[in-house]
Amino acid sequence: MVLIIKLLLLSSLWPGAVLNGFYPQKQKDHHHHHHHEKEEIHPVPMRDSRKNTSKMKRIDSTKVRQVKSEQLLRIDDHDFAMRPGFGGSAIPVGIDVQIESIDSISEVDMDFTMTLYLRHYWKDERLSFQSTNNRSMTFDGRLIKKIWVPDVFFVHSKRSFIHDTTMENIMLRVYPDGNVLFSLRITVSAMCFMDFSRFPLDTQNCSLELESWWYNRLFINFILRRHIFFFLLQSYFPAMLMVMLSWVSFWIDRRAVPARVSLGITTVLTMSTIITGVSASMPQVSYIKAVDVYLWISFLFVFLSVIEYAAVNYLTTVEERKQLKRRGKSSTTLNLEAVQAMAFDGCYHDSDADLNYSVHSEESTSRGRASSVATLDAARVKRKRSIKGNVGRIILENNHAIDTYSRLIFPIVYILFNFFYWGMYL
Repeated sequence: MVLIIKLLLLSSLWPGAVLNGFYPQKQKDHHHHHHHEKEEIHPVPMRDSRKNTSKMKRIDSTKVRQVKSEQLLRIDDHDFAMRPGFGGSAIPVGIDVQIESIDSISEVDMDFTMTLYLRHYWKDERLSFQSTNNRSMTFDGRLIKKIWVPDVFFVHSKRSFIHDTTMENIMLRVYPDGNVLFSLRITVSAMCFMDFSRFPLDTQNCSLELESWWYNRLFINFILRRHIFFFLLQSYFPAMLMVMLSWVSFWIDRRAVPARVSLGITTVLTMSTIITGVSASMPQVSYIKAVDVYLWISFLFVFLSVIEYAAVNYLTTVEERKQLKRRGKSSTTLNLEAVQAMAFDGCYHDSDADLNYSVHSEESTSRGRASSVATLDAARVKRKRSIKGNVGRIILENNHAIDTYSRLIFPIVYILFNFFYWGMYL
């Protein structure tokens, strides 16, 4: 009996001792620091763990949707390395091209660069899926690597790339019946075989060619018409002005050698500069262009004006020598007076008044040197006064016959050439 009572007391005291042994500090804190007990429970981490759990669920749900889409299209059930209906007839592929911009056209490189939207249409029954609302599904470029797409490439392409800002500009749209739309944005530089025989009055026909290993080729033709106003300002008008400037030498006295030679050389060098500038901006072709015809004929007119003066100067010298031989006035006195007269007013006067003065000067040499010098000075003053009032008449009287004809022939022939040139190329 006593033993039973001791066992009961021991069993009643053991749980309390166990509690006091394992949680002494907690009971102390409960009595003395009640607010600290709440900090030990840490309720906030429990809420964070719930948020992390919800995030993981969202990520997992996204993965599930991707898997469902691929399962819906049955990507893993088919071999998309083969085209649809492999072994049968060729599959028709539609092509749609929308030009966004023509970025550049280069005559030197004979190419053009453009940005375009290239769209492909075909039907792949392996991608068909069931849809209650008959709506299509749209994907980005990541699915392109898992299915079959047409092997279309650009013929005569030098450079091309797919835009990738901010992602690759690729779109894939699949319809429930298996119809597929594949669209991408491309910039391509392709060759254009240009004919410059009528440049810059030309019209170029360039083509963008798309081909598939099905051996079919699609041609997209572009007709490019050039605006001529830029070339009129840079090439044609300067050439016209240089030709007309060369005609000024026909109105300058034939004995004014420095003036006429300088003018001729200046116009020739300017025409050479214009021709060189045009050739530098053009490809090296083995045929003559329309602008070459105009510039080289203009250069020929300028060059002929220089040759014309060379002929005038030579014939004038020959004519003077003949006159001196006929009149027997080939003495050094006459030659000296002719040189002095030319140095005085820039031109040589072979009129009767000048020749009479020369004869008079030669006869007066026997009367004394002083009287000859005085007569020479008086003649110079008289010539100077006569030049001031009769400049136009002197030029007309002292010009050569070649200059007279050149004043009419050169402008008329050049105007006829312009009528023929612009009528043929325009």
